[in-house]
Amino acid sequence: MAVALAGCGSAMLGSGQGLTTSHIKLRLPPTPTVNLAVTAPPHTTLVAHLSGNVPGSPTPGAPSTQTVPGSWYGYPSALPVIDSAPNWIEVRLAQRPNGSTAWIPQSDASLSATPYKIVINLSTEHLSVYQEGKMIMDFPAGIGTTTDPTVTGNFFITMQVPPPDPGYGPFVLVTSAHSDAITDWSESGDAIIAIHGPIDAYDDALIGTTGAAISHGCVRLHDADLAQMADLPAGTPIDIIAG
Repeated sequence: MAVALAGCGSAMLGSGQGLTTSHIKLRLPPTPTVNLAVTAPPHTTLVAHLSGNVPGSPTPGAPSTQTVPGSWYGYPSALPVIDSAPNWIEVRLAQRPNGSTAWIPQSDASLSATPYKIVINLSTEHLSVYQEGKMIMDFPAGIGTTTDPTVTGNFFITMQVPPPDPGYGPFVLVTSAHSDAITDWSESGDAIIAIHGPIDAYDDALIGTTGAAISHGCVRLHDADLAQMADLPAGTPIDIIAG
């Protein structure tokens, strides 16, 4: 299955061969964990890994109102945990609408923790990577134009996929964000925000050292900067802020 990106020069990306994972060891509460709410170690984010479709509810213990898919575009679902209650966890979802969440039974997921977080500041046109609360990378970025802006909100990396052509850099980080300005890029059925290379030398020069508003919503980085993010795992949270 292919991924429909938000007008970044190619509408579709092919599926890859698996996820790059770099999770830290998770310290869960004393057994039996299923009877307790779980918490992440300081400056980390819990990530729920699903082995198949699971029921999703609007509140802990409520009847199921949706199905949370165990995979998305062929990749296993790795969903940030944003809240917990005894026997239940609330996770972010990769599907539209932006900001979708669901409560799922804790027993339906295995948990890990990621120490990483990405912050994309649209005002400064920079992308920063944090590890355990400390900034470890900061790059100028190409962001969406005023016509097709990059959306703001709380999202996450859903998968790492091979690039469709060299302009996208060494790989593409697909996110859970969807364009608000474009709903159906090139009749692909969606318009997903991704983090990838500059596309061409002209846009690479525009990004320069300060960043630039040049895309249809995706976030573009110099190839060398993008390459440094290869070990960020699926489920890593992404905050896109206005500034």
